[in-house]
Amino acid sequence: MGCAALAVTIPVFLYGTLCHLPLLRVVLGRDPQWRAARLPGHRVLAVEGESFPILVEGNGIARGILLEGLDRADRDRLDFFERGFGYAPHATLVETEGGDRVQAMVYRPQPGRWRAGDPWRLGDWVRKWGDVTTLAAQEAMALYQAGQGDRMAQRWPMMLMRAGAAVRARKSEAPATLRRPCAPGDIVVDHWSQPYANYFAVEENDLRFRRFDGGMSPVVNRAAFVSGDAVVVLPFDPVRDRVLLVEQVRMGAHGRGDPQPWLIETVAGRVDGGETPEEAARREAREEARLELRDVLPVLECYPSPGAMTEYLYLFVALTDLPDTAAGIAGADDEHEDIRVHVVTFERMMHLIETGEINTAPLILLAQWLSRERERLRAADS
Repeated sequence: MGCAALAVTIPVFLYGTLCHLPLLRVVLGRDPQWRAARLPGHRVLAVEGESFPILVEGNGIARGILLEGLDRADRDRLDFFERGFGYAPHATLVETEGGDRVQAMVYRPQPGRWRAGDPWRLGDWVRKWGDVTTLAAQEAMALYQAGQGDRMAQRWPMMLMRAGAAVRARKSEAPATLRRPCAPGDIVVDHWSQPYANYFAVEENDLRFRRFDGGMSPVVNRAAFVSGDAVVVLPFDPVRDRVLLVEQVRMGAHGRGDPQPWLIETVAGRVDGGETPEEAARREAREEARLELRDVLPVLECYPSPGAMTEYLYLFVALTDLPDTAAGIAGADDEHEDIRVHVVTFERMMHLIETGEINTAPLILLAQWLSRERERLRAADS
């Protein structure tokens, strides 16, 4: 990502994501002194498969900012954040916009760690990743404060996923015509902790909340299972009147003690950081069913179990072609998925719901919506 200093008295040249001042403010915990600077003979290129850049020698000028007046606490915070992405500090000579040549520290990745791609531009990155990465960095720096720095690198993709969910939640319309509108001070968190985090996380809060009589509750302890947002998409072929279903073993059913942990569902998956729900729906269809979707139709959004889970679902029906060859074995190898893809008639799906063989709530909701809209979709497609 951006670059940072190791020595207290040497300035720091930043060329990447840390040039986004809201993100830098989170990492440092304060607003630093900075001025525009550049590093001749270098280019800033995107890292393939990642959102952050890499510094590569060659014709060009790498433009960024020069941080000055850093103390040891600043160095420790910058070093922690950059180390999570495999970057280490190196001395270099940079030029300021005023023409001064300044000895500075710049962070470069470990040799062979990342592969350079296309040119990277801060403005493009800010539009797609700025809010999400800044929010994820808050969770990362909370690990630093808790002395759990060794866990930051492995958690970063999940932090981005959870941050993306939080950004979408803050931008939602959140109507309140019957329910109580939340006002500042209605929920006060006295203590927050994260006793577990891997692909999912568990967060505990000691908090007080506004009661319906206007007073504040006593301090209560509440835990939440944090999993990020997810998409569920039911592929439907309006010409053949078929749907695509997937079958795989599910740990929720296994953990409950269900004698039949292989469940019938439809295409689903997490929304990655920087991704829109529709982009996630199309990606998951390719990964889980080798399927390209045509029209992706929003059905509804909902919390499946808000008493303890932060999960928020975006449900879609997608129009596509489902020939016999769409069935088979699929799944993402790097995620060790073993998925059997079924192509069945609409009537067969409804029968499986009636018998209880389909017992996953998102699929049942989508099936009921499709039952109502099916004839309209078939007539429009024909």
